[in-house]
Amino acid sequence: MAHAVAALGTTALTAAGCVWYLPALADLRAGADRPDSRRIAAAACLTGWAGAGVLDALLLVARGWRTPLVAAAVGAAATIALRLYAVVRRRREERETAAHWARLGPLPPPAGAGRSRRAVAAVVGCGAAAALAVAVLHAASGPDGDARWLTAAAPAAIMAVFLAAAATYAHASRRTAPATGRTRVRR
Repeated sequence: MAHAVAALGTTALTAAGCVWYLPALADLRAGADRPDSRRIAAAACLTGWAGAGVLDALLLVARGWRTPLVAAAVGAAATIALRLYAVVRRRREERETAAHWARLGPLPPPAGAGRSRRAVAAVVGCGAAAALAVAVLHAASGPDGDARWLTAAAPAAIMAVFLAAAATYAHASRRTAPATGRTRVRR
């Protein structure tokens, strides 16, 4: 294969790689707004694509294959080293974040949270029982041709009323619950 054909292929590949190296460039330009691991990964990405660009230029000027291959190997080694360092750094950042969250500890439940749940469950349960009772009574009363729709509609309407009451109670108890505003820190 001629050097010019390889250079043309490398140029096309490098131009198509803009979907990777332009966001990586934006991450580097963002500076301290991005975590260190993300900036190191972006540097790895840019190093790899810069290596492809150098390879492209070397393919056009070099007479043999040795110089472009050495440049490609050096670029790949630098890219891999930076990417591995970014992975190690990311894991360290995740451990630090997990330790910070663990120090905060769980927040105490709001006052009356259990009572509200039990009340909503009781209202929904009563609605289901009432809907079942109405359905059984309608079914036991006999098959009326005109009232069959009532056998299906009445339990659904009763359940809808009870669900609306449960939702209203839950919403009202959430609005009136006192906000403690406290956070508990374990030491």
